[in-house]
Amino acid sequence: MIFEEQLKLCAKKTDEYLERCYSDNESDLSLIYEAEKYSLLSGGKRIRAYLVFEFCKILGGTEEQAANFACAVEMVHAYSLIHDDLPCMDNDDYRRGKLTNHKVYGEAIAVLAGDALLTKAFETVAGNELVPCEHRVNAVRLLARLAGDGGMVGGQVLDINAEEKSESTLPELQRIHSLKTGAMIKASVLLGCLAAGKDINEYLWHDAAKYAEKIGMAFQIVDDVLDVIGDSAILGKKIGSDADNRKLTYMSFYTVEEALGLARKLTDEAIEIISRYSNTENLVNLAKYLLERKK
Repeated sequence: MIFEEQLKLCAKKTDEYLERCYSDNESDLSLIYEAEKYSLLSGGKRIRAYLVFEFCKILGGTEEQAANFACAVEMVHAYSLIHDDLPCMDNDDYRRGKLTNHKVYGEAIAVLAGDALLTKAFETVAGNELVPCEHRVNAVRLLARLAGDGGMVGGQVLDINAEEKSESTLPELQRIHSLKTGAMIKASVLLGCLAAGKDINEYLWHDAAKYAEKIGMAFQIVDDVLDVIGDSAILGKKIGSDADNRKLTYMSFYTVEEALGLARKLTDEAIEIISRYSNTENLVNLAKYLLERKK
């Protein structure tokens, strides 16, 4: 099976699990549920969910054990995109070829939809009864740290501050993206380990984190390159928005060729790390896919 087809099957499976999280909605709250699902189920590659499922599988866990954690990382990701698109942040009108959440539901409901998705993520992690209580507690703690001010949110703050500075350095950019993008990729990998019942610092934990760090950085570099040379019809959003918003990106320091060379180097390092373990062919293919993607 071509790897991209495998990824699509995982995305479909993830969407089915996400739909189940909204099976008992109260009718008078239909607006907020609709706004949440508008962004949560708007497509996307489900890379973070795939990492949860795959790491759980290679460590002997089941799809059912991983499902709640996979849904949770996608809820956090969807919330972050809703808030990123707001006028006070990136002020984007389109996401994945569709109007952004606040363009459909208004800013107030969009903010609340993001808030609801974030809190629902923790409810979903805590409710994973197929995973021992100790691992659920560790999963809540891990997700809170890597999604919060010590992770993704902290990276967003540094990113905003960088826009206001006259000059920033490459190490500052790397720090931003290690938090803003890399933290949730790392969370996905480690939640997969926890879903399989593996204790923190047990087998594969350190190398899993290093693999996540490197594919996360490569992912962001390719994102920055695509904003310059990508096809807006394929991307589903306007290209050149980073430059329009004076955002600090890898293109602030590298040519396209240099940036892609760095992404290839990071991908090779990630593959070398994960290839030390058995049954990791899919993780090798994922690293290659993220490097070569066009959207």
